[in-house]
Amino acid sequence: MSKSSKFNRGVSRRAVLKGAAGAVGLAAGSGAITGFPYVHSADPKVLRYLGTAVNAGDEISKKCLADTGIKIEYITVTTDDVTKRVITQPNSFDVLDTEYFSLKKLVPSGNIFALDAKKIKQFDNITPVFTKGQLPNGKKIGDQGTAPWKVLYLEGANSKKFSTTPTEFVTLIPTVYNADTLGIRPDLIKRPISSWSELLNPEFKGKASILNIPSIGIMDAAMVVEATGQHKYADKGNMTKAEIDLTMKIMTEAKKAGQFRAFWKDFNESVNLMAAGETVIQSMWSPAVTKVRSMGIACTFQPLKEGYRSWASGFCVSKAVSGPKLDWAYEFVNWYLSGWAGAYLNRQGYYSAVLSTAKANMTADEWGYWMEGKAAVGDIKAPDGTILEKAGSKRDGGSYDDRMGGVACWNAVMDENDYMVRKWNEFIAA
Repeated sequence: MSKSSKFNRGVSRRAVLKGAAGAVGLAAGSGAITGFPYVHSADPKVLRYLGTAVNAGDEISKKCLADTGIKIEYITVTTDDVTKRVITQPNSFDVLDTEYFSLKKLVPSGNIFALDAKKIKQFDNITPVFTKGQLPNGKKIGDQGTAPWKVLYLEGANSKKFSTTPTEFVTLIPTVYNADTLGIRPDLIKRPISSWSELLNPEFKGKASILNIPSIGIMDAAMVVEATGQHKYADKGNMTKAEIDLTMKIMTEAKKAGQFRAFWKDFNESVNLMAAGETVIQSMWSPAVTKVRSMGIACTFQPLKEGYRSWASGFCVSKAVSGPKLDWAYEFVNWYLSGWAGAYLNRQGYYSAVLSTAKANMTADEWGYWMEGKAAVGDIKAPDGTILEKAGSKRDGGSYDDRMGGVACWNAVMDENDYMVRKWNEFIAA
């Protein structure tokens, strides 16, 4: 650890300024300085944060600035463009917020820095969902696809190879994750929905949607295909070419029959489709459901009998970052895991990588509602303070253990020749 890192951790910015002012006063009193005293301020601590809009937010950046003095400059792009930018423009960002499924593309590029687990204060408290593939209670969860524990570690500081056993060098420091399912408008469907197969039910012709991010969308498609009984995958997250062809053939036939209203790429698109009633069933992320509900519109993050398709994301740093900026990056990651951000994101329906610090920043009622499957004692509020659920409500899908324990697979492995992506794009263009 550098001297700069040790100094920043042990002395607050306020104390530094106060000490500097005192030093100037002493010097002025001795006659060494004449005229108006001048204090040379340190360079501002700024980090360029590349990621999607999902984990970013003005409230998070404001709180980070207040607590650490680090200014976050968001660079918000789509999931696919995050990967492209890392590979082609590694000097254009400092901190990267990305998902684990992208690592098989990013690590071989050599453009991301292997972070040192020993410099992450809460690393040993990160949930075993990331490190062991199990819940805190020891229950194993589904490992199809790019399960995070498969790609969490590198063999060495400059290695481009994943380690099958824990090392000091980490690809992504875990931040948030979730178990995803279909979102529905229960007020418009008016009957129970219990299977992924419903996405292709002709009853919802022209009212269905699937997300247009290949590594995620194809997993939802595979969940649908398997639920309809047309194929059983050995690993939905690492399909053979024949399985990719079959999956895309079924989805293309549905598209040509008019099943899909739209294909969304970002959070806001999914919210707008559902809130407007243009779709009644679609791929959806938990915070998007939260947003629709906060608008006073019925929307359910629907548990399904085949289980959830899960994802996980984390932070890494551009290989171009060094010196004080690298210290700031570690400081930012440590702040992010210290609890405030985790609690903020939990209130959107996500799960924090460090459950203990998030819990310390939530009320007992919030924790009971979001994490334990308990009925709310008081009104549950969204991160922006609007009332999300009235007292007595329970969260869709039950407790943390219910949701994460029901994970069937993770997002897809990115194949080297992008065959999966090409076939997906053909489906979208058909």
